[in-house]
Amino acid sequence: MMESMTKPQVYAVKHRDEAVRAASRSGGIFTALSDLILESGGVVYGCVLTEDFRAVHIRADNAGLRDQMRGSKYIQSELGNTYKTVKQDLDAGNSVIFSGTSCQIAGLCSFLGREYEKLICVDIVCHGVPSKKVWMKYLEWQEKRTGKKVVAVDFRDKGIFGWRAHTETLTMDDGSKESSQVFKTLFYGHTVLRPCCYECPYKDVMHPGDITIADYWGIEKAAPEFDENKGVSLVLVNTDKGIKVFDECKEKIVWKQTRIEDSMQPPLKAPFPRPDNRDVFWRDVQTENFEMVAKHYGGYGRINAVKKKASELKRRIARIIRG
Repeated sequence: MMESMTKPQVYAVKHRDEAVRAASRSGGIFTALSDLILESGGVVYGCVLTEDFRAVHIRADNAGLRDQMRGSKYIQSELGNTYKTVKQDLDAGNSVIFSGTSCQIAGLCSFLGREYEKLICVDIVCHGVPSKKVWMKYLEWQEKRTGKKVVAVDFRDKGIFGWRAHTETLTMDDGSKESSQVFKTLFYGHTVLRPCCYECPYKDVMHPGDITIADYWGIEKAAPEFDENKGVSLVLVNTDKGIKVFDECKEKIVWKQTRIEDSMQPPLKAPFPRPDNRDVFWRDVQTENFEMVAKHYGGYGRINAVKKKASELKRRIARIIRG
């Protein structure tokens, strides 16, 4: 049985293929790890966003399906019968890599009941899981507000706004794009998180996965030579099995070992506390129209107003300088 370590090995990682890195949310480490499994004839389990914008775990035995798992999904994924099919694959002798939140990894391990040598578990550093109900209300509001249908979603549009930005982009049925920070603002306000997230036992340095991955916030200090605003993965290697797999994928990545002390972000320390206004927020979600929720809790209108004031101030300063 593979043993967990008392302290993870910590790495900054970016994929050698710039196209892979550009298509990934951070540095492309999950593609490098899952390619190893696919190349050996194994299968990959991970989360995709469906055409009706639900987050769902699927099974992939090829790179095309696996690539749909790239990108952030800030809602809880539906597991369906995933645990059962993972067990079927493992009992059939297939190599499996399973990615998900720490609680999903812990649930899978509990369901399986024993160690499988050919199972690699990769969990993400999770801020908390927002409500799918609020997500759907947000999309309905955007469609009503614009008079257009949403046909594609990017929760964090790295291509337009860069890796550090957290701006969601909606592609509409006429080809136009709507960029917003409303759902992001709700997310970081923590009122939309599931109740259990406020007591999450996995908000710690150690996780149940063999390997834990995240955006490498603080890379400008930990490894400034990696800091190009194109995305860098934080990788925590937690088990002997994780060390073996990570070593095998090193030819696909550029990596640097870093210190955990330089890699700490809030979800590695403690759960976010339950906001005092959570009950009021949920009452408003149930009883008010979503535009009110977007304005009061999501910053809708205020953010644009601040930008307009800043722009006007710049113009005034420029006029003064010109005399």
